[in-house]
Amino acid sequence: MKTINSFEELVEHLVERHQRKKVAVVCPNDVSTLTAVMRAVDEGFIEALLVGCHEGVAKLVESYGEHAKLVEAANAEEAALKAVELVRNGQADVLMKGFLNTDTLLHAVLNKENGILPKGQVLTHITCAQIPGYKRLIYFTDAAVIPYPNKEQREAQLRYMLDTCRRMGIETPQVALINCSEKVNEKTFPFTAEYKELIAKANDGAFGTCVIDGPLDLKTSLSPAALHKKGIESPLDGQANALIFPDIQAGNVFYKTITLFSEATTAGILRGPIVPVVLPSRGDNGTSKYYSLAFAAI
Repeated sequence: MKTINSFEELVEHLVERHQRKKVAVVCPNDVSTLTAVMRAVDEGFIEALLVGCHEGVAKLVESYGEHAKLVEAANAEEAALKAVELVRNGQADVLMKGFLNTDTLLHAVLNKENGILPKGQVLTHITCAQIPGYKRLIYFTDAAVIPYPNKEQREAQLRYMLDTCRRMGIETPQVALINCSEKVNEKTFPFTAEYKELIAKANDGAFGTCVIDGPLDLKTSLSPAALHKKGIESPLDGQANALIFPDIQAGNVFYKTITLFSEATTAGILRGPIVPVVLPSRGDNGTSKYYSLAFAAI
């Protein structure tokens, strides 16, 4: 599989493989969610299971035939539970949030008895971004879920990130562990010591074929010119595919910055549950939700 370098290439790949993933969409009663879902149905890479639709949506769905099915639910809470049950029973490959509170969906996802997060797994968020003027997609975590990752959570983030990159055709993922400087400082930034532990494990082959380095700042991670100007030696050589941010504040600020000032297009999923979960933010438009579906489908 060749490396996917844009969302357009991602959709082309999904269409060419002629495989529809079943997506349980919880309360798809807003225009942007419904538009994204039906666009993906039209493109041929998903089959939609619409859980908890209002009457207007139900009438619209009738025209989509076998690739869009309705699942009745009395309210958002019941819709979330039914969608998670579809996943547990192997009837859905992806879960997607529509027009309901995030807490309502996550309550069902994280339910200890009937949820879909296996014991010992870590819930985290991965964003894929296409930034105008940049030659390839950038992946980063975590902008939405874990405030301050501990050692175990950060290693889980790294493992999910490596798996995600490989599914996007990157045979040897290159991951930068981000900080504001390139020096380990255990007193001020204790996580930088954990970075060195992760690098040592990677060098011992714990994560398969990959290149991991850090701490590095954002510019030295993504720009060979910036790296060389600082006189820093790194096996990434300023060409990281993915970024592991130290905390949610750094990740979220980066996310908001690239979408505001660079008009980046983004796709985001939750990793950790037994299937990818598309959990759009309130500010995401139909295009972002559509590409998030494609990101989950691969």
